[in-house]
Amino acid sequence: MSGTPLSRRQFLTRSLAASTAFAVPNIIPASALGRGGAVAPSERIVMGAIGLGGRGSGDLGWLLGEADVQFVAVCDVQQRNRENAKNAVNGKYNNKDCAAYVDMRELLAERTDIDAMLIATGDRWHTPASILSMQAGKDVYCEKPGALTIAQGQALVAATQRYGRVFQTGAQRASEANFIIAGELARLGQLGKVHTVYAHLGYLPEWPRVNAVLPPEPEPAKEVLDWDLWLGPSPWRPYNRKFLGPWPTPGWYTQYDFAGGIPQWGSHTILQCQLALGLADTSPVTYEFPKDLKGAGMTVHFANGVKLVARCDGWRGSCGVKYEGTDGWVATADGYEKPDVSSPQLLRESKKLLQDYTTRTQRPLNHLRDFLNCVRTRRTPVTSAVVAHRTMTTNLIMDICLDLKRDLTWDPVREEFAGDAEANRLRTRAMRAPWQV
Repeated sequence: MSGTPLSRRQFLTRSLAASTAFAVPNIIPASALGRGGAVAPSERIVMGAIGLGGRGSGDLGWLLGEADVQFVAVCDVQQRNRENAKNAVNGKYNNKDCAAYVDMRELLAERTDIDAMLIATGDRWHTPASILSMQAGKDVYCEKPGALTIAQGQALVAATQRYGRVFQTGAQRASEANFIIAGELARLGQLGKVHTVYAHLGYLPEWPRVNAVLPPEPEPAKEVLDWDLWLGPSPWRPYNRKFLGPWPTPGWYTQYDFAGGIPQWGSHTILQCQLALGLADTSPVTYEFPKDLKGAGMTVHFANGVKLVARCDGWRGSCGVKYEGTDGWVATADGYEKPDVSSPQLLRESKKLLQDYTTRTQRPLNHLRDFLNCVRTRRTPVTSAVVAHRTMTTNLIMDICLDLKRDLTWDPVREEFAGDAEANRLRTRAMRAPWQV
């Protein structure tokens, strides 16, 4: 015995070998050995999940379809979500082994067998839950937006570096064919010099950020809903079932204490624009307060001269982007069969664009799969913590611009507003104990 600690997978592999040698005539299923297309238990990515409402249940369903993933625990402060997720996991594996938790801290402390976490909570929880998971030694796939403040984004990046964890923000369009084709046309110079990009803002102007005052209602029993944990780092407010939303309004999506304004859509589309332009490691330097957000939109400028306009119209579907250059343009959104282009010639070799992209980047056209591959290889995912933070900084400064009702200037190197104490104070917000990051 050398005294060197065994990894979990080494232990499982040696234990399996030992059982094979000494348990004759017991029959070991081929799946346990990784035969017949199955993945051996020692090679599976063991996962847990926190936050299993609408988006979380969808992500869980997709991950349960991956042969190299094994879910062992779920966590949600709402009993309905918790039980539905537990039943889905047990139904997939035809057993009753999935553990269910109300408090993520208990899951993270007890389940040392977990490799990675799926986090699909409400936005207020994204950064605290991600950092707690990384502190516990887990890799993290977290839904967007990655952070609700610039300070949270900085803390998120620092945590990935400090704990050596893989982090992917759930901006899935970064791995979808039409959006990749549009980005490749811009990257390869097919549009000439790109000077203006457009990002969809969706319903934002119809739902300005507010803090609605709703009449208190009796809290459900704690096992049905732990209201204190649901609030988490947000300021305390009395329970009202309408906050659980996002539907009907005023669900948490509309509330400043629980979410952002521009980030509700910009965490999809502004991120996509910056990624396509190779600007996902910085943020714009000037922000223009809009006279008509719903009509003309909001304009920001990068240091290299590229202009980004966030607006509500211009696409046939949601989460649209458009890139304009001196020689042409391309636009796409959800539901497009193929991107719209200024000339059919731009799409003549779209299949080759995708093939070249996957060859060059070694990334799949599947966002969650990119995360799983990175868990295995330890490479950086396509929408890493840095991408999440820097693109969310763009979104959040746009929010600050709307709040202050004036133009702003940002230093992306120092990550501060030069000589603007009022704006600098808004880089963070109060977080309720013990959830500060």
